[in-house]
Amino acid sequence: MPLFRLSKRLDFPPAWLARSDGLLCIGGDLSSKRLLLAYKNGIFPWFSKDEPFLWWSPDPRLVLFPKNVNISKSLNKKIKKNFLTITVDNAFERTIRSCAKPRKNEHEGTWLVDEMIDSYIKLHNMGYAHSIETWKKNKLVGGLYGVCLGGSFFGESMFSFESDASKIALVALANHLKKYSFDLIDCQVTTTHLLSMGACEISRNSFLDIINESVKRKDIKNIWDPDTALKTI
Repeated sequence: MPLFRLSKRLDFPPAWLARSDGLLCIGGDLSSKRLLLAYKNGIFPWFSKDEPFLWWSPDPRLVLFPKNVNISKSLNKKIKKNFLTITVDNAFERTIRSCAKPRKNEHEGTWLVDEMIDSYIKLHNMGYAHSIETWKKNKLVGGLYGVCLGGSFFGESMFSFESDASKIALVALANHLKKYSFDLIDCQVTTTHLLSMGACEISRNSFLDIINESVKRKDIKNIWDPDTALKTI
């Protein structure tokens, strides 16, 4: 498949035209309108410093159906001990900047450049991007963030400065979304870490079919109010 180059025009080529490695197109911008259009069409940005904007739609796609989240016995014990406090949208900027910090394993998450951070902060201020945070004695030790459209949550990145802190954030997110019958959590690319949490691979076509209807859902009320969300998580 050819690699498409985006112009200032607000559009994307069909996701199924992506190359075998998932790369679909290059260029464009990180405006809020373009980012939201990308997610609605099963596309996400992923690039590093000094690279152009790269847009991806991998096949297969890793997803987590909220009802299928897998909680190991050891993790369940930690959750029951309540040694971490969980919050929603209390520290979005701190969460995304923590996700951008170097990992011991570079494959554990996307390295976030400043332009991307600024763009997702704008989406957060617009009510589209959200974070789940885990705290230990008032210290932020883990969390994740992503974009919510209709009945789909498009996970972007997670971090953990304390053992299992990001896993607990993911469990909290899945349990929260399960209560509202969300369709899926998009995990983007396959990792053993996410597979162990219950994520599974589906074909790109299946993923596109699901989100095509999911992002249109109007029956889901605002579930991201920090005070209300805490009662359900």
